[in-house]
Formats: sequence, C-alpha cells, structure tokens
Amino acid sequence: MIIAWFSCGVTSAVACKIALNLYNDVQLYYIETGSGHPDNVRFISDCERWYGRPIHTIRSDKYLNVEDVLAKKRFINGPTGAACTFELKKQVRYKLEKELGNWDGQVWGFDFDPKEINRAVRFKQQYPDTKPLFPLIERQITKQDAMGMLWKAGIEIPAMYKMGYNNNNCIGCVKGGMGYWNKIRKDFPNVFDRMAKIEREVGATCLKDQSGKIFLDELSPNRGEMPEEMIPDCSLICQIEFQELLDRQVERVSKVVFISNLFEAN
Repeated sequence: MIIAWFSCGVTSAVACKIALNLYNDVQLYYIETGSGHPDNVRFISDCERWYGRPIHTIRSDKYLNVEDVLAKKRFINGPTGAACTFELKKQVRYKLEKELGNWDGQVWGFDFDPKEINRAVRFKQQYPDTKPLFPLIERQITKQDAMGMLWKAGIEIPAMYKMGYNNNNCIGCVKGGMGYWNKIRKDFPNVFDRMAKIEREVGATCLKDQSGKIFLDELSPNRGEMPEEMIPDCSLICQIEFQELLDRQVERVSKVVFISNLFEAN
C-alpha cells in the first residue's frame, strides 16, 4: 500500500496523480489544519474528480486550528520547527502511521527545485521509516510544470496562488516574512489582528531582525518585499528544520547527475 500526501498545493496534487498512475494500491490523505483558504474545499473536489477516487481527510483531535495551537502551547516557532506544524500535521501523520502499521512507500510533493531537493534529501535522512517517494523530483517536474498540468486537466489552481502567494499554506503562516505579513494585513486583516493579539499574549513573535523580536502590531506597513520572499510550502514537515542544512547531494541532483539513485539507501 502506498500513502500519497495531498496538501492542497499544486505540486502535491500532481504527485498524487502520478502515484495513482504508478501504483495499484494508493491511499490519498489530506490533513485539515482548520486554517486554510475556503477555496481548498473546491480544489479538493476538483482533484477527487481528476483522480477518480476520494481523498481521505484527517485532522487533529486536540486542536481546532493554528491559532488554537499557538494560544494553548504559548509557543510559535523555533530551531526545530513551528508548533502548529508539529501539532496539526506531524502528530496527525504519526497517529495515522501507527494505525496503518505498515506501508510500501509515502509519496511527497517536493518538486524539482534546489531547495525542495534539499528538503527531500534531509527528509529521507531524518525519516527513513516513511519510505519516502518523490515522483516530481525524479521526473524533473517544477512547480510551474505542475500548474501547467493542472491547467491542462481543467483544474483551477487554489485561490492563494491567484492572490499572489507562492504556496497554499495556512492563512497567516508563522514562517512568513515581513512582506508576507504586510500582504496578510491587507488581504486578511482579521487573521493579522488575531495573530498580533496572540503574539502579545504568548510573548513570542513570527518575525525578527538583527535587533530582535518584531511584534506584528509594531510592523511598519512598508517593510518587506512580498515578491522576493519565497515562503516555503509547509507540507507535513517544517522548512525551519532544514533551512540551514544544505546537503552536498543537492547540487548534483539539480544538474541531473545520478538522479536515478539519489534516494537509494545511503
């Protein structure tokens, strides 16, 4: 049995489609965080029609959404990742893995991009028991390629992409930069205000600079450049875990050298 993780992002959507074409027994899973764009419901439905089968939705039985996690944990993020990713995604994945007990592989939507390849390499090193599969990297499929495939299939990309966000993460992603949060301030003012309040309540911030913490209610509307801030796809792991760890395999894979054995056991 193959587990294919659907995240409501364009790359995971295509990775799931490839998995269905490659393997006989594929189970599709989506982890609902409670903080995504309402358009995700439409995108899931469109992809289910494309796949010809349902996507199983699972979620935390302890927390309602990102804001609930941060308020109760009184922690936002750190060197090991974001509190919301751990509670709303990792813990839910761990629970499913425990229930299933065994699988032949897990399909992930990392695409053919140096940073994504690095995440894939590090993920395999840190979570070898998941038996990860990266069909987009193996086929050199980029995020733009994935968007094109969805367009050809007649599927409209998720609303967050059309609004100018480079990933369909939760609205108000704690990994976002200054430009990102200033865009959230304009597009989703209620989310911005609630997160600013939570920051003050827990004494922690999403943002910082050389001077230290930057609370959202102190963020200048002129700071940051959203087009230049590439916010990582949250996926089921946290980019913060791997952001400073560039594996030596990344360059050679990016140059399409030894790509066929990139993910063989080290």
